Amino acid sequence: MNRLPLHARLVAGFVAAMLVLLTGAGVFVYWRVEYALNRALDIELRRATQTIAPLVRADGTMSDVDRANATGADWQVLVPGGIVRDRGGAAPPHALVKPSHMPDRGAVSVDRGALLPVGAVRPLRVRVVRASPDGPWLAVAVRRAHRDEALRELLAQLLIAGFGSLLIAGVVGDLLARSALRPVERYRSRAAEIAAGGQGLRLDVPTDRDDEVTRLGHTLNEMLDAQEAALQREQQFVEDASHELRTPLTLVKARIQLARSRTRSVAEHEKTLDELDQDVERLVSLSTQLLEQGDPAARRAGGADLGAVARQVAEARDAARRGVRVRVEGDVTTDADAHTLERIVANLLDNALLHGTTPVELDVRRDGGWAVLTVTDAGTGMSPEMLSQATRRFARAPEARSRPGSGLGLALVEQLVTAAGGQVRLCSDGQHTIHGAPVDLPCDHDDRMRVTVLLPAT
Repeated sequence: MNRLPLHARLVAGFVAAMLVLLTGAGVFVYWRVEYALNRALDIELRRATQTIAPLVRADGTMSDVDRANATGADWQVLVPGGIVRDRGGAAPPHALVKPSHMPDRGAVSVDRGALLPVGAVRPLRVRVVRASPDGPWLAVAVRRAHRDEALRELLAQLLIAGFGSLLIAGVVGDLLARSALRPVERYRSRAAEIAAGGQGLRLDVPTDRDDEVTRLGHTLNEMLDAQEAALQREQQFVEDASHELRTPLTLVKARIQLARSRTRSVAEHEKTLDELDQDVERLVSLSTQLLEQGDPAARRAGGADLGAVARQVAEARDAARRGVRVRVEGDVTTDADAHTLERIVANLLDNALLHGTTPVELDVRRDGGWAVLTVTDAGTGMSPEMLSQATRRFARAPEARSRPGSGLGLALVEQLVTAAGGQVRLCSDGQHTIHGAPVDLPCDHDDRMRVTVLLPAT
C-alpha cells in the first residue's frame, strides 16, 4: 500500500470502508428477512401441530388421518430410535429428523435441505414435539421452497447492489481524490521550478476557495516570501560587507606596498606599523560588529538594571572627562539581559561621541511600563533622508564617511531593541522616525539629535 500513489490509497481505504459498511448492512437485512420468513413458517407449523398432536394415539398411530392431512402439512409419528410409526401428507417413509432432534419436552424446529446450493433434498422446516409425556414424537413439516427462493433472490440483489455501490464509490472516490490532490501536484510542479532556480515564482492558489489545500498554498507562499526576503537581505549584507571591508584591506595593502617601495628608517617603520595597527583595529571592530549582526536576538536571562548598565558603560569610556552627563532616575529594571543593554548603550554612546558634539546627555528613567533610555548630543544631527535609513546596515551620511565607523551601530541597536519587544526613535531638527513595536508614549524631542530607546520594564 505504501508504494501506491496517495489517491490510490485514499480510494482503496474508502472502498474498504464501504465494503465493511455494506457487508454489515447486508448481513443485518438478510438476518431480519430470514427471521421474518422463519417466524411465518413457525406460526404455520404451530397451528398444524396443535391440530395434529391430539390425534396421535399412545401406540403411535393416527386416529384421524384425513383431519391431519387437511392441515396441508407433512407429518410423521416417531417412536424411540427414530422409527416412523405413521405418516401423512408427502412425508417420506424415513424419519425427517435425527434421533438427537427428538426432545423430551418442548418443541424443536429443524431445517431440512440447504439454501445453497439447491440440492435434491426437498427443503422443509420441521417442528418436532412429543405427543404425550411418555408417548411418541410428532414431526410436522412445511415446504420451505418459497422462503428459500425469497432469500436467494434477496442475496442476489444484495450482492448486485453491493458490487454496484462499491464500483460507483470507487469511481467517485477516485475523481474526488484526484480533484482534491490536483492543487498539490500543481504546487509540487511549481516548487520544482522554484528549486531549479526560478525567481519571483509563487504557487497558484485559488482566491475563491478556503480549504486545507488553499491554506497550505498561502502558507507556502508566505514562506517563499520570507525566504526570498531573507536571501535578499543576505545578498545585500554580503555586498555591503564586501564594500566596507574592501577599503581598509586596500589601505592595508597600499601601506605595505609603500613601506616596501624603498629603504626606510626604524622610526618610519614604527610609524607604518602604527598606521597598520589602526587599520587592523578597524578591521577587528568591523568584524566584531558583523558577528554581532549575525545573531542580534541572542538573549540571556533578563531582569537587568538599565541605569546601572548605563553608568558602567559611561565609566568605561571616561564619560565625565569627555563631556557626557549621565542621569538616572530611580531603579529602572528591564526585561532585557545585561549583555543586550550593554551593547545598546555602548553603540549609542559611541555614535554620539564619534559623530555628534558635546555635551552629550545620557538619561535613564521609567515611564509607565517602559524603561526609557535617551542619548542626546549637540551636533548637526541627521537630514530627514538619513533619518529614514539610519538603521540600515552600513548606512552612513556623506560627511561621516571620513570618520571612523562602519555604519552598523544603529542597525544593531534597532535589531536588539526590536528583538526585546521595544522601540527605537531617531529625532533630529524636529523630525523623527520610529522602529519596532508600537508604544503609546509621546515623542519628546527638540532641535537636537536624540536617540530614544524604549524597552519593556519589569
